[in-house]
Amino acid sequence: MQVRISTRHGELSEATRKKITEKVEKLQRFFERLMSIDVTVDLEKADEPKIEAVVTPEHKHDFVANHQSKDMFASVDHVVAKLEQQIKKYKEKIQDHNKKQD
Repeated sequence: MQVRISTRHGELSEATRKKITEKVEKLQRFFERLMSIDVTVDLEKADEPKIEAVVTPEHKHDFVANHQSKDMFASVDHVVAKLEQQIKKYKEKIQDHNKKQD
């Protein structure tokens, strides 16, 4: 799985990039077929950074989540939680569909 982190209106330190990468890589525990995760950190309002993440799985539309708050890592956690919910819901839908076909 490939994780890409990009920034708008500023730069992130390597340590910050590493922390964000570690947090979003946890999504792979919920769904093994994730191809890539693109995280965009918008620093236009430096006191309230906006985090947007797009997860691309195999054979499915992208999962998208974003959040903006004063704490960047809290925003990342919030985005990961939103994506986690979307992935779980999709996975339940697939499993229910497969059970009905049996």
